[in-house]
Amino acid sequence: MAATAVPSDHPYARSHPEIRDAVRQLCSKFDGAYWRKLDRERAYPTDFVRALTEAGWLSILIPEEYGGAGLGISAAAAVLEEIHAAGCNAAACHAQMYTMGTVLRHGSAAQKQRYLPKIATGELRLQAFGVTEPTSGTDTLSLRTQAVKKDNSRYIVNGQKIWTSRAEHSDLMLLLARTTPRDQVKKRTDGLSVFLVDMRAALGKGLTIRPIRTMMNHNSTEVFFDNMEVPAENLIGEEGQGFRYILSGMNAERILIAAESLGDGRWFIEKATEYAKQRNLFGRPIGQNQGVQYPIARAYIAVQAAELMVRKAASLYESGINCGEEANVAKLLASEASWQAADMCVQTHGGFGFAEEFDVERKFREARLYTVAPISTNMVLNFVAEHVLDLPRSY
Repeated sequence: MAATAVPSDHPYARSHPEIRDAVRQLCSKFDGAYWRKLDRERAYPTDFVRALTEAGWLSILIPEEYGGAGLGISAAAAVLEEIHAAGCNAAACHAQMYTMGTVLRHGSAAQKQRYLPKIATGELRLQAFGVTEPTSGTDTLSLRTQAVKKDNSRYIVNGQKIWTSRAEHSDLMLLLARTTPRDQVKKRTDGLSVFLVDMRAALGKGLTIRPIRTMMNHNSTEVFFDNMEVPAENLIGEEGQGFRYILSGMNAERILIAAESLGDGRWFIEKATEYAKQRNLFGRPIGQNQGVQYPIARAYIAVQAAELMVRKAASLYESGINCGEEANVAKLLASEASWQAADMCVQTHGGFGFAEEFDVERKFREARLYTVAPISTNMVLNFVAEHVLDLPRSY
């Protein structure tokens, strides 16, 4: 894409070019055939995740004192964007980057020292995030999973979570559960607590994991808690303040998912552009037709515009400025631009867009997810309407 030709010292050049180059080189070892095989078998990309871990990319946000690179979110965004722009998929491990943020920001000194160094090396995988439930969806404050404290040494957890991705490939889970009944709290946001669950110890002892087969290879599951014990020392921060702790990490998640969508958009545009140049019908390249050119150009423009908002959100986040508006807007714009590019890419390829060997149909399915998760477009619109424009709360 032409934007990559901007000089590196230009204010609108993509950040961290050295990181991008290194990530691209790593991704070149995992071609389309690798991902197609995984997709057919619904398998986990173990070799790819191991390579990212060994290169230090998944610990890029962990401070140096705990064995990470200690870089900012713009660097993490560059890693994820390039993974997707190279035709790979970071969904199998991206939570390893940001889920640890709750421990980093709100965990005790002992918890940080115990877990973060091992998360940095990949010895421990913290990729499972237990929040969404079947009956509450994105209405987090209505969740029903309960954690009841017993003899000051442990909590007993009962309930269920759904869409808990990577639970089968994670050692630890960040779990949000209700520790005070809703009718006993003054504010709806009170009474929720965050726990770090050692899934290795709990599996088969109150913890059950059931895979959910979806339209893309996303390793998603539903998890069940039946009198599962969690040591009291695994409570993160203060009891009852969990919702606030979770919220503090959501801006990072939105920015990084937006970066992945940018990468997908760039991949679709590059793929469609090359095909339009090479595919000849009626004696000329199909890219010579405006009916083919214009959708590609529009997709490119949409991705370029979304990229500016992603950069703005990342810059504010790194400056310690509240960026809830920008992070949500960036996620919406990037995911919708990516989906626009995906639809365009299939249309440009025609029947070949549905052929497995071109990888377009796989990436098409993967890109569609991010207009729904981790927060849907409608929820972002609700947030902007109510919290930015101060419109009445919708129902």
